[in-house]
Amino acid sequence: MITIENLTKVYGEVKAVEDLNLEIRPGEIFGFLGPNGAGKTTTIRILTTLTKPTSGSARLNGFDVLREPLKVKRAIGVVQQHISLDRDLTVRENMQLHARLHHLKPSERKQRITELLDYVELTEQANQIVEKLSGGMKRRLMIARALIHRPKLLFLDEPTVGLDAQTRRRLWELIRRMNLDGTTVLLTTHYIEEAEALCGRVGIIHQGHLIALGSPLELRQRLGLVTVETMSNNKDTHYIYFPDRTAATIYAQGLTPEVKTIIVRESNLEDVFVELTGRKVGDD
Repeated sequence: MITIENLTKVYGEVKAVEDLNLEIRPGEIFGFLGPNGAGKTTTIRILTTLTKPTSGSARLNGFDVLREPLKVKRAIGVVQQHISLDRDLTVRENMQLHARLHHLKPSERKQRITELLDYVELTEQANQIVEKLSGGMKRRLMIARALIHRPKLLFLDEPTVGLDAQTRRRLWELIRRMNLDGTTVLLTTHYIEEAEALCGRVGIIHQGHLIALGSPLELRQRLGLVTVETMSNNKDTHYIYFPDRTAATIYAQGLTPEVKTIIVRESNLEDVFVELTGRKVGDD
């Protein structure tokens, strides 16, 4: 669905992305992780035809982003991090406007809007002004709007930022359902548990380079499936990784009394990220 070859983007003396190579398969939910300034936003801007690469190439659904931007746009839907709905229009009017921009015929437009509002469970809110919707409803409307032209690939940029836990879980269900219905999803998120819950594979980008690629489990296995957290008198927390709980327990039992706190737990993607980059996801 996405093929990126030697992609580079330079702003002045800054290489935002350098020699990036990546393939995203049809039908997968792919997580694109990285701290702010790592290059993921630049990469997505190139893939969505908003920015031209300095060198290299990218193809979406077989179309070159530089030479065939209109064909690329027809194949993708984009849900941005910030709310980009027309707040003075109703839910249905927002959908109608987007359908017109994609040149849907009137008969198809009405049917598609009805289908999608039902799909994201907003039928009862169809005539409600967007400004009065909850944050979760606005996010679901943005997803419905992005699906109006039946894109093969959906970009989700921080889709659950600022939402409460229950609303986030509801959006997760919607993303999984879209994927099961055949939509390929590229997801950026700073919520590690979100990437672990949704993504079959993740890529970690740092300083413009892809530094890790694989399933969440594969990345954890490379680091160690079990983490031992320790805190001594100096109050600094240290993290050591082991292939299994037996090895971690043997290590923990051998620690000296100076270690005041010992926690043995499963590792996670944030552990992988911090070890690879020295930064937490979302750090500036």
